[in-house]
Amino acid sequence: MIIAKVETFPLRIPFKTGSRSDAAAWGDKDLPAADSLLVKVATDEGLEGWGEAFGFKATTSVRLAVDELIAPLCIGRDATQIAPLMLEVQKSLHVFGRNSPLIFGISALDIALWDIAGKAANAPVYRLLGGGAADLACYASLVRYSDPSLVRANVRRAIDAGFRSLKLHEIALPAVRAAREEAPDAELMLDVNCAWTLNEARRRVEELKQFRLKWLEEPVWPPENYDGLAQLRRTCGIPIAAGENVSTLMDFERLMAAEAVDFVQPSPAKMGGITELCKVFPIAAMSNTAVMPHSFYDGPGLLAAIHATAALGTADAMIEWRYFDLETQIYGGLFAPKEGRIPVPQGPGLGIDPDPSVIRAYMRV
Repeated sequence: MIIAKVETFPLRIPFKTGSRSDAAAWGDKDLPAADSLLVKVATDEGLEGWGEAFGFKATTSVRLAVDELIAPLCIGRDATQIAPLMLEVQKSLHVFGRNSPLIFGISALDIALWDIAGKAANAPVYRLLGGGAADLACYASLVRYSDPSLVRANVRRAIDAGFRSLKLHEIALPAVRAAREEAPDAELMLDVNCAWTLNEARRRVEELKQFRLKWLEEPVWPPENYDGLAQLRRTCGIPIAAGENVSTLMDFERLMAAEAVDFVQPSPAKMGGITELCKVFPIAAMSNTAVMPHSFYDGPGLLAAIHATAALGTADAMIEWRYFDLETQIYGGLFAPKEGRIPVPQGPGLGIDPDPSVIRAYMRV
């Protein structure tokens, strides 16, 4: 089964006008829409697979990497030889970076090839990986609102929708306090996106202890400061999560060897796709570290995290659900969690293909 064609589809889906996310998202009004990059791989036998690359403001760069560098190395190759082909591509292109739009693009190709493998076998990907749960716990991952009143409103909305675990992306203490006051019994996580130096983080955690966080995510800048993260973890009294910005297996090994995290967060659309994501689970198991994949997407990147976690995750694993008010979703609203749990798609491959009408309507030219 030969790879015959690789196509890229950059999408831009705006927030619903007048919604609670419109303009207020991230607190600084610089994210009016969610950009993403879908990649479709077609074979000579007529099977098609879909992948997704981490994009946002880097979507144009990732698309260029796929079109100009990655796709030419894949067309004409055996689609069933996923791991050898992806390794060859990484070796051929490593001089352009091991944590970059290039790796994001490779991730999309890998996910698409797994989608094809499942379709060829007439089985969902999680069964190819060994089988597993039919549904998974998930948490609502909110955007940054900054305004405590908006935080309250959106936390209440998520709770009313059935979520019992929520992740904030707030920096200021009043916003975090508003969330905890609105949801006193919910599991609350906080992602600050590498905001602080180690000394700043030490001061901030003293203020954050009162909120009973399930984890504090990426508190230290730079994200590769694993030793600093480990120092913070040993003394702060709050469980630590990180891994979204780790892109190689060796760096995941270093992160966990440093005993820097309680929860490790590989991101399938950023670190090599399903092939590389699956390698993180046994490494994490050796140190009793829970894998909580980063899946701040609503396309094939999300489904990749779900399938791998269903097959390889532990009982306490959770899926990240991006709690956005977008005009539509890549799957056209056909796929969503219910009462804080998300189904594992049972169709062949990833289980669902992107809605073609969404692609037509929101394709960036």
